[in-house]
Amino acid sequence: MSNRAYELGRPASETHCCHYRSCPFSKHFLRLHFLSLGMKGLEDPLIIRSMRDDTLEGKRIIKDLLNQSDNRSCADCGAPDPKWASSNIGVFICLKCCGVHRSLGTHISKVLSVTLDDWSDDEIDAMIEVGGNSSANSIYEAFIPEGVKKPGPDASHEERTRFIRSKYELQEFLKPSLRIASRPSERGTLQSSFSRKIMDSFRSSNSSKKSEGMVEFIGLLKVKVINGTNLAIRDMLSSDPYVVLNLGPQTAQTNVVKSNLNPVWNQELMLSVPQDFGPLKLRVFDHDTFSADDIMGEAEVDLQPMITSAMAFGDAGMFGDMQIGKWLKSHDNALITDSTVNIVDGKVKQEVSLKLQNVESGEIELELEWMPLDQ
Repeated sequence: MSNRAYELGRPASETHCCHYRSCPFSKHFLRLHFLSLGMKGLEDPLIIRSMRDDTLEGKRIIKDLLNQSDNRSCADCGAPDPKWASSNIGVFICLKCCGVHRSLGTHISKVLSVTLDDWSDDEIDAMIEVGGNSSANSIYEAFIPEGVKKPGPDASHEERTRFIRSKYELQEFLKPSLRIASRPSERGTLQSSFSRKIMDSFRSSNSSKKSEGMVEFIGLLKVKVINGTNLAIRDMLSSDPYVVLNLGPQTAQTNVVKSNLNPVWNQELMLSVPQDFGPLKLRVFDHDTFSADDIMGEAEVDLQPMITSAMAFGDAGMFGDMQIGKWLKSHDNALITDSTVNIVDGKVKQEVSLKLQNVESGEIELELEWMPLDQ
């Protein structure tokens, strides 16, 4: 056997690696080695032992996390000795709460057994990054309203379901600034976070700002103007609508769609986000050739929930798909329905449905994407 094959076959105790995913006997390298050996490699006892060691090492890491003091009880009800975990949320949970997590769907909570299931490298790394139940709960239970009681180990299934859905699916216990806020706050620092990496990212957000003239920018906002519905008539029978976006002194504009009250733009516009950002202002106009363009309604988008959530979570690429914030519909805004902030394929996105204001009719659909300057 070649030296390379021997290196790949060494057990974990002999590799002296410091990080699970960088181990030289990881599954990725084993696959390459199988290709170099052909199918006979599958019979190589050292390779078989390495695969077994790889799996055992992963289970050992998860069990070490489980043995930490804050992980010895269920993150949701406090029951002792949890044997299950939500790998994308990063918490250890008991069997009873596990059933509720499964009902949420894997896009919200992916449940794995600590002892029975095989864990992928990404799932193990996600648990390490979060750091355990205390870190996760400092985010998900940061603001439990008065009158809401966390269930205990003997709680009913209905009580568990109500609390767990509110905590993870509806994100109701996040700090108000992560759900809906009108102005940036100096108190936007989280007291603790999913992991040291997220906390460091949040604390260093000011140092990562890039300046242009006297204005400091903290990121980029990609706005996809998707479509309009039932827009107002400004010509004889129709209108020629286009959308104008304003963020501070910046302006971006879509193309004009001729003679259409239900236009489809699917057009992406880019804006820089200053440190002291305000709302994103949207106006719809009817293009006229021989006179001033007529206004067809306006609306504002509060960017605070998205930007605060994105900064709090840091590098979105290290998380699976999940909801991280929410902008709530109220009589003070133009939302048609609550707008959630989500991590999708490693990107922070938000779908927004707006009812145009100061006009007889009209709705606009947008998709926002937050892009940090170091991306």
